[in-house]
Amino acid sequence: MSIFTKIITGEIPSYKVAENADFIAFLDINPNAKGHTLVVPKKEENKIFDLSKEAYASLMGFSYQVAKAIEKTLPCKRVGMSVIGLEVPHVHVHLIPLNAMADIQFMQKVTFSKEEFVDLAEAISKNF
Repeated sequence: MSIFTKIITGEIPSYKVAENADFIAFLDINPNAKGHTLVVPKKEENKIFDLSKEAYASLMGFSYQVAKAIEKTLPCKRVGMSVIGLEVPHVHVHLIPLNAMADIQFMQKVTFSKEEFVDLAEAISKNF
């Protein structure tokens, strides 16, 4: 069972910004930038291209909606998207508010208090 499945089942807490029957979106707790959000299918699958075409299209559609909510919430030049999948064997899309190329490079990290995470998750959720 992946750490994301544990988040989905509520075993591990998260800062959820959006959810439907098939997907969940929550703030990355080790973010590249403020608003860095992970979009995860509820059905555990290791590789994105092992998803059915329909599940892949649905994941992208849900990610689109979350990205639009992030754009409404945080000032940024754009919301970037990355799918790497090596760190957790459960499909996930990184949505990262970008103001510079360094924001997407997974080398710099920013830190926030629990209250800042809660406030940010609520703000993005309201724009979803």
